[in-house]
Amino acid sequence: MHDRHDLTRFAWLSIATAVLTIGLKAAAYWLTGSVGLLSDALESGVNLITAVFALIILTIAAQPPDAEHEYGHSKAEYFAGGIEGSLILFAALAIGFTAVQRLLHPQPLEQVGIGLFVSVLAALGNGLTALVLLRVGRQHNSLTLTANASHLLTDVWTSIGVIVGVLAVTWTGWQWLDPLLALLVALHIVRTGVLLVKTAVNGLMDRSLPAAEVAKVRAVLDGYCSEEVQYHALRTRESGAYRFVSVHVQVPGAWTVQRGHTLLEAIERDLRQAVAPVSVFTHLEPVEDPVSWEDITLHREAETVREETPELPASSISLN
Repeated sequence: MHDRHDLTRFAWLSIATAVLTIGLKAAAYWLTGSVGLLSDALESGVNLITAVFALIILTIAAQPPDAEHEYGHSKAEYFAGGIEGSLILFAALAIGFTAVQRLLHPQPLEQVGIGLFVSVLAALGNGLTALVLLRVGRQHNSLTLTANASHLLTDVWTSIGVIVGVLAVTWTGWQWLDPLLALLVALHIVRTGVLLVKTAVNGLMDRSLPAAEVAKVRAVLDGYCSEEVQYHALRTRESGAYRFVSVHVQVPGAWTVQRGHTLLEAIERDLRQAVAPVSVFTHLEPVEDPVSWEDITLHREAETVREETPELPASSISLN
């Protein structure tokens, strides 16, 4: 497996590919005058911007926890997804505006053969890079790389559509097909942008783990349930590549601290194996204490806690 610091080299791959494809697609537009190919080149320009931003974000996300960020920096990856999605939407608007102008004022295409050949080379470069980024991004649960890969794959399909459209214009002579196809391309990439923004927002809002992973967590916890052992207040979230699980485990109050601790260690070990990588936080409670049942909600009122919890003498309080 790659160390997360090594993921930045895939951002460099994306940057190099974006620079190459921008040059190729711009040349294809210059040769043919196709607004469809222009829309394709504009989207590659967005690819370059997002690839540079991905490099910055991956560098930040790979930093270890510190005094101000004790849970690490992996959440920074959601900013990459949100910004990339926003830039995709901006590119869609630019493509749509250009297409409408060409639809109102059609122009004949020139040097179609060599222009399409150059565009095909660009699409192949994007496709190969996208497959690499997608594989590594899924392997490391990196939203930055998977978002970049999704954008590049969208770019590939856009290129294919544009190429088909330019060929259709050449065969039929219908000049309006070129800008019309560019409009369809704009609508298509809007969907990708919206999905990326939605994923980023969900991550920043501390969305729970996917249902399949929550089911794995519950399966582990259910395996430890018995007449003596119960659990509640299960909460999950994901932050970039990492997962977090917290749960309250209830046991008889007569258990020793060592026995309860041994149980929690076993539960945490099994949870780490079930949904790795994950940070697990467990809280042990006596099942007989009514207060143990009052903390199912995430936030408890301070007044309620003071009313239900007897005041302890200062000498009995120890913070470790």
